[in-house]
Amino acid sequence: MTERFGNAALRDELPGRLRYSLPAIVAPMFLVSSGEMVAAAARNGVIGAYPSLNARSSAGFREVLETLDAALAGAETTAYAVNLVTHRSNPRFAEDMAICADHRVPLVITALGSPAPALGPVHEYGGLVFADVNSPALARKAAAAGADGLILVCCGAGGHTGTMSPFAFVDEVRRFFDGPLVVAGGIGTGAAIRAVIGMGADLAYMGTRFLAAQESLAVQDFKQMVIDSGFDDILCTDAITGALANKLRPSLVRAGIDPDTLQSGKAFDLSGLESSVSKWKDLWSAGHGIGAVAESETTAEIIDELARQFAATAAKAA
Repeated sequence: MTERFGNAALRDELPGRLRYSLPAIVAPMFLVSSGEMVAAAARNGVIGAYPSLNARSSAGFREVLETLDAALAGAETTAYAVNLVTHRSNPRFAEDMAICADHRVPLVITALGSPAPALGPVHEYGGLVFADVNSPALARKAAAAGADGLILVCCGAGGHTGTMSPFAFVDEVRRFFDGPLVVAGGIGTGAAIRAVIGMGADLAYMGTRFLAAQESLAVQDFKQMVIDSGFDDILCTDAITGALANKLRPSLVRAGIDPDTLQSGKAFDLSGLESSVSKWKDLWSAGHGIGAVAESETTAEIIDELARQFAATAAKAA
């Protein structure tokens, strides 16, 4: 008999525990997500997520959380998450983890490594740890380590991506994991959020839909490129960071790189993060859901549209 992991009861507890009304997470986007975007998402009933590495230092990260806590004080929906890179090459993990514990961050999302280093500190103050995984093998490892939830990074996710269909991925993981599942990859509408719930997951992970949001840290040229681009402009490659990622082909051309001459096989490494920030700023990421972005709107306006679409889809199914 297959060993099972995860707490099924936690799935029903999530909306009340994390205080959201629309089952979606605004995914943490490197050099794009801002504290203002996270706060706006939380105030409008969606979990906002902030990558700790978007702050140039741990001291700056602490300031972001202080501002975020103040902005959400007294709000009815206060869900937010922090994304921590647990890869051994991240020199800031320990300090950023301690800051999350000080602020009792409700949800910590681990990425590019095992969730194990975050489990003890987060569980000690009563928070949850969801692990970002892009294969069933990694999902099983994260589940066995004790992750409360799993974020399934499927084909079509912006930035670092996966190769598996969300339908097959959810089915595969549900064979051994009973806890909360989040699906990432090509989700740009409220109807897609509804589909994620229908396939047996609990939350949708959405990044690309919010790239051009007014609260986004993306420069205006990046936002306009997202608005102007479509699926044919997405390039999947591991040549930039050493991990498979979906990039905007026009951004590579703009930076003087021929997309057709990129070479894969580079080892993933964050140890030179500070010196490589300019490269990340110039080589822009987006996922398969890029066609849903037609203009620059506020985060609240985007969420309102998603909620209307979500409700309309539910009404059709009734």
